Amino acid sequence: MVSNDQRRRQLAREKFLRQQQRRESARRRARTRNTVIASALAVVVVAGAGAFAAGAFDGKDKKDSAASKPSASPSKAADPCEKPAAGKVKPLSWKKEPALTIDKSAGYTMNLATTCGDIGIALKAKEAPHTVNSFDFLAGKGFFDHTKCHRLTTNGIYVLQCGDPKGTGAGGPGYTIPDENLKDKSLKGNVYPAGTIAMANTGQKHTGGSQFFLVYQDSQLPPSYTPFGTISDSGMKVLKKIAAAGESTGQGDGAPNATVVIDKATVKKS
Repeated sequence: MVSNDQRRRQLAREKFLRQQQRRESARRRARTRNTVIASALAVVVVAGAGAFAAGAFDGKDKKDSAASKPSASPSKAADPCEKPAAGKVKPLSWKKEPALTIDKSAGYTMNLATTCGDIGIALKAKEAPHTVNSFDFLAGKGFFDHTKCHRLTTNGIYVLQCGDPKGTGAGGPGYTIPDENLKDKSLKGNVYPAGTIAMANTGQKHTGGSQFFLVYQDSQLPPSYTPFGTISDSGMKVLKKIAAAGESTGQGDGAPNATVVIDKATVKKS
């Protein structure tokens, strides 16, 4: 007998895989169309890796959402967060991954000073050096400052997704980084445990960019997303406060009702 909870998890995973397949098909069609246009007009178009950095957690499935759209808009929970700090997102992009400069034998921590509270993270530099190095680089450039956390899932998969300068699920730093640490001892039974921070990607290998997700409750996912840190206890309290406010669609996958903006991201060597 399959329990209701197991069925919900199965449906969430099936929806997750459909999203990946549809996005990949759309990308292939877009690449073909762009090639034809470029040949006809003799114009060279340089496309950054931002689209690929959008991630497997880059937004809700439009067809599934339309099919399950409620007859009335869901009531919106009170916003538990403060107004964002003054400032704008910097339009930054690079053509290739930054050179590896971190000390893999040292400890590194990241702090996300958000409108909902600080989220402290112990980073895994030894296990995921390219990922931690990229975050050290991007944070140092102010890439994450004033960016919105654009997605919250509350059914089957329990994550808050951030790191997109566009706030749409389609942005990135212009480069991609390799997958790492996919056999981390914390990943048991295809479950990303609460307190994990991991990279979002397209569902294809080595397509992570700047988008990441914070797991606030055990979530069953294939081990395809680089786990690169552990969230502090105080950071988990912030995440649960955000999750408690719910998401905008009422279907378990949408923009968070809470105004979650990263005012400042910092990475420090300990």
